[in-house]
Amino acid sequence: MFNTIFDNTTAGLEITTALIAAGVAVLLGLAIAVTHAKTTQTTKGMLITLAVLPVLVMAVMIMINGNLGTSIAILGAFSLIRFRSMEGRAKDLLAIFAAMMIGLACGMGHILFGAVITAIYIVAIILFSCTRLLEPDRHERILKIVVPEDLDYDEAFESILQKYTSRHRLVRMKTINMGSLYKLTYEVKMRQGIKEKEFLDEIRVKNCNLKILLSEPCCEEEI
Repeated sequence: MFNTIFDNTTAGLEITTALIAAGVAVLLGLAIAVTHAKTTQTTKGMLITLAVLPVLVMAVMIMINGNLGTSIAILGAFSLIRFRSMEGRAKDLLAIFAAMMIGLACGMGHILFGAVITAIYIVAIILFSCTRLLEPDRHERILKIVVPEDLDYDEAFESILQKYTSRHRLVRMKTINMGSLYKLTYEVKMRQGIKEKEFLDEIRVKNCNLKILLSEPCCEEEI
């Protein structure tokens, strides 16, 4: 069912067969790019990369006579050169690997296999992106508070945290500003129906209106 459309060697590869493989690679890459555009905030450059990458990978596979080990080593080096300084999100990196997989499959002549895996990938991405399946708890937060060095933060914030959170834990504490201030980092789970502004306002009263940061775990920033 998943037999290659190429001969055992690529020495006698016909131009028609190569063009078929290239066309399928472009179409599958375009499908990956469209899916990524619909499910993720991204850039046009990223989408062009996803659409074109499979046919380039396929060309590398053909040029090295289908040697899988060599092709993976070469493509790995190319990937490091291009993406080593990119702060890629998990879904961006996943889409890049999917595009490379398409190129590898088409480069070895396994057109049907590449199409089937692409279809499974697209269905899985749409399913997980458009439903709440695998979605993390929306009430989980990271709370960072700057306090004066003479403030007893254990007693100052305990009643506030019990009022507005169902769970809280002090995970890190360090001194800043030449030791005159402390920065506290809490993992908290907010109670349903509470107003986060009221929560922050009560903390501001206790920490002398110094900096406070309340963020989701994936968007943690320094203050």
